[in-house]
Amino acid sequence: MTLLNNKKLSDKKPSGNNHHGLYKIVWLVVFFTVLIWSGIAPKSYLTWFLEVIPALIGLAVLAMTYAKFPLSRLTYAFILLHCCILMVGGHYTYAQVPLFDTFADWFGWSRNHYDKVGHFIQGFVPACIARELLLRLNVVKNERWRCVFVVSFCLAFSAFYEMIEWWTALVIGEDAEAFLGTQGYVWDTQSDMFMALIGSIVFLIFFRKWQDLSIQKTVQGE
Repeated sequence: MTLLNNKKLSDKKPSGNNHHGLYKIVWLVVFFTVLIWSGIAPKSYLTWFLEVIPALIGLAVLAMTYAKFPLSRLTYAFILLHCCILMVGGHYTYAQVPLFDTFADWFGWSRNHYDKVGHFIQGFVPACIARELLLRLNVVKNERWRCVFVVSFCLAFSAFYEMIEWWTALVIGEDAEAFLGTQGYVWDTQSDMFMALIGSIVFLIFFRKWQDLSIQKTVQGE
């Protein structure tokens, strides 16, 4: 994809029109509404903190980079979705999200599969971010190799997150079960990474063209 004759967006600042301002307001309202809700009487405050801290770190990074390197609206939307999924998991714990308990009853599942949704998104959203950065910074020019790099990055990120969960569990001891959400499944770590792999592939197959259009609009300041 050629973005306006390879114009780099690292020098581009967000336009000051009302549409961009409204989008930021709506984004922040949704983020903080779900965050506040998730922090009201969660199952465990320790688990809540461990689950929402990535969302808070992400918010800080987005705030620091917005002026000099605004992402496309599509990427911001998917990041918000990921944050909301983390917050819901923090409120209920990933093993006790009520909607997925209902699904488990309907379909005869032996466990609550909300954690697999979280790990699917853990591959889907990093794929979105990684591909946008690779495109805009012109790091990998060939689209096929770009896809290979994105999938590899998402798998590496998922594996690293599993190590973070392991290290956290060693530190907090018996209270780690709610954070890990394994629910006694011996292949939980491997299936988590597999879901992240699927998420990254789904993004690349179905959302690349949509992302290209969203980036194009960002370049043009729409």
